[in-house]
Amino acid sequence: MRTVFRPTQGAWSAKDFAQGFAPIAERYECAWDARPVSDRTRAIVMVSKFDHCLADLIYRVRTGGLAMDISAVISNHTALKSLVEREGIAFIHQPVTQATKAQAEAVMFATMERERAELVILARYMQILTPEACARLNGRCINIHHSFLPGFKGANPYSQAHDRGVKLIGATAHYATQDLDEGPIIEQMVERVDHAATVADMVHLGQDLESMTLARALKMHIERRVFVNGRRTVVLR
Repeated sequence: MRTVFRPTQGAWSAKDFAQGFAPIAERYECAWDARPVSDRTRAIVMVSKFDHCLADLIYRVRTGGLAMDISAVISNHTALKSLVEREGIAFIHQPVTQATKAQAEAVMFATMERERAELVILARYMQILTPEACARLNGRCINIHHSFLPGFKGANPYSQAHDRGVKLIGATAHYATQDLDEGPIIEQMVERVDHAATVADMVHLGQDLESMTLARALKMHIERRVFVNGRRTVVLR
């Protein structure tokens, strides 16, 4: 359940609310959280070389479309360093190999702690998090996938889709879990294509879908509208 309270007088106090509601929550064995609607979510964005999702998020944050602050951007490449730094956002270059994956994830968690970030966004981050990291980030890590899952996975998904003559392409935003690309789905979008669409056409359309799908999923998450229920989500619109 999601409930919005509007105080009729005075300012809302988290401490006073907790003192009053805690006995009720204990009686009914409730897991609960309460905070001002105006609170902004602090997030860490993970990227590789693709910039479309990151640039879109930066724009939406700057223009007020997302009540979120990007505390830092971590990347295993330096391709997007100038884009990030000209926005005044900290950029952390952390190369990743199989041998250094644990070190890279330690940097991610240290950055979250230092920046008081509560959310990790995988904005086309082309690395797989370890099961241990996924467990620590349970319900706090959102990934954007270049497909209307289940669909074409692995390398060159749009080439695969083009070869098969698909009529729909899409994007899926989901919580990251140790089951690769199989976490609880938050949002999905699709667009129709036909035989005339080239691979480049599909890539451009797909990137638009990825950006919009990720933004929609994040908005619902930061507004506390998403509840994980087993392998699924309940999204209160």
